[in-house]
Amino acid sequence: MKSLLFLIPLLPLLCGGINALWGRRLPRRLAESLAVGGVAASFGLTLLLWPLSQGEGTRVTFFTWLHSGTLHVAFDMLFDRLAAPMTLMVTGVSTLIHLYAVGYMEEDEDYARFFSLLNLFVFAMLTITLADNLLLLFLGWEGVGFCSYALIGFWYREEENALAGRKAFLVTRAADVFLGIAILWCFRLFGTLSIDAVNAGAASLPQGTVTLLALCLLAGACGKSAQFPFMSWLPDAMAGPTPVSALIHAATMVTAGVYLLCRLFPLVSLSPVAMAAIAGVGAFTAFYAATCALGQTEIKRVLAYSTMSQVGYMFLAVGAGTVAGAMFHLFVHAFFKALLFMGAGCVIHLLDDERNIFHMGGLARRAPAVFWPFLAGALCLAGAPLTGGFFSKEGILMASFADRTPYYVFLWGLGLFTALLTALYTFRLVYLVFAGEPRQARPQGHLPSLMIWTMFPLAAAALVGGLLNLPPAWGGGEVLRHLLGSLAGAAAELTPTLEWGLTGLAILFFLIGWLFARWQFLPAPKERPTPVRTFFLRGWQADTVIDLAMVQPFRTLAAFFWKGTDEGMIDGLVDGAGLSAQGVGGLLRRMTTGRLSTYVAAFAWGLAAMLGWFLLWTLIK
Repeated sequence: MKSLLFLIPLLPLLCGGINALWGRRLPRRLAESLAVGGVAASFGLTLLLWPLSQGEGTRVTFFTWLHSGTLHVAFDMLFDRLAAPMTLMVTGVSTLIHLYAVGYMEEDEDYARFFSLLNLFVFAMLTITLADNLLLLFLGWEGVGFCSYALIGFWYREEENALAGRKAFLVTRAADVFLGIAILWCFRLFGTLSIDAVNAGAASLPQGTVTLLALCLLAGACGKSAQFPFMSWLPDAMAGPTPVSALIHAATMVTAGVYLLCRLFPLVSLSPVAMAAIAGVGAFTAFYAATCALGQTEIKRVLAYSTMSQVGYMFLAVGAGTVAGAMFHLFVHAFFKALLFMGAGCVIHLLDDERNIFHMGGLARRAPAVFWPFLAGALCLAGAPLTGGFFSKEGILMASFADRTPYYVFLWGLGLFTALLTALYTFRLVYLVFAGEPRQARPQGHLPSLMIWTMFPLAAAALVGGLLNLPPAWGGGEVLRHLLGSLAGAAAELTPTLEWGLTGLAILFFLIGWLFARWQFLPAPKERPTPVRTFFLRGWQADTVIDLAMVQPFRTLAAFFWKGTDEGMIDGLVDGAGLSAQGVGGLLRRMTTGRLSTYVAAFAWGLAAMLGWFLLWTLIK
């Protein structure tokens, strides 16, 4: 039975391959059914094989991939207490997104390429999730990078979309260099690429080596998860179709960095410096992205920055030592973020591709089937009490506060203030899109039923997602923590009084953010750019800084080697030699007249020169 584990990633790959090769020749419904069926079957298999994750999990070797000297890499998979719930989330959420995509892309003629890439995306993420060695994980890692490039720039005939795909590819590749270094270094240190062997052997390494290795892993994770300083690609990734945005943000690429750090947590946790760096990067990125979301006017870019911010909380959880807290927020975030992007896609679909939230309004009455599930997702994102997002986010803040060192208490305060900003920008979005009267854009189209009903299971999962790891103070048993067992990391140890005090403070900050948004954006104000809003709109000018610090110096250096070295020196020498030969040939050509008198004169002059030289030589000698 355990050999069936390989079907979990292979079924989406197989269905994607069929669509890539023959999808245009198949009936459209059959191609779409293959795409959805492959992922849904993987979800069913994950449920069926769930008992194999108990204890130390189940390892299966499919074949030997590489064998050279001491390097032995097998195509093997590990289905344990960390991989199993992650696999279930990826396949479950992806199935609903695939169903939604059938309705969203019903008028697009390039459906075969779209669904083949969507299936390949899920396969690559499942490879990361189930990999039992770093090289196989890196294969999936680069696979999600390629798929994001192809899907973000899916409508590549528009230059803006193609550039967005290329930007995502290049920024994440820059971070992947660090992950590649970490993998090669691990092989040099341990003689193996087995994840378990690396985690087990890390304790024998010098502290400095562990720190540098963990920082390389952090840099690689930051690229995929759009954390500082590799965060600039994610807002532009909204150029792709909305189902792609939902998949990237909820179930695949953006969560890969968090999962990497959780999978290698036994190594990472040995370095206090690396843990502090992970927590600091997460808290700062969460705050940075929340401020940027406040200035956005395009509906999907608000959600993109919110993803960046929420993943920052997951990094803060890892840095604070709670893998269970990071995975808890990862799962709940997958539910409500997929829901919010699907709701945004419905809004854009209804308003004839209008994306500016200041041009919307009044959709609560005109599209209640979109409003209510979207509101459920927004409440979870904002951290409304008793929602899944409230419990998962509060658990992370408590873990940070429980450390009690000034650094982590500061990060707790930054995270708490970011939670206020999250409530503010979330309700800003809700009020501008759904409240009041329609402004410039009015509903034009009809929504396919697949785009509507697929949101309701996600809304239910997001609202009750807190039950996954409900803390004892609320009558829960921390199911996820017990499921993960030794992989869960440290538990926050707080007195009941302090725990309830921190919870009350979090609720107060949520209420402040909500009430401020209600005061500012109900009724909707006019769109008035200010220097601060423009600064937030442009992401703190991050692209400008990156352009000045990295792109422009590279272009200047490239221009020097192109214009100065290649064209100036190399081409100058080659072209100069050619021109010299042409000049000499021209002189010789003018002497070749075909006249006998010219040749006789030349002969005479030549003879005279030779005689003159002979005479001069004789006199000198």
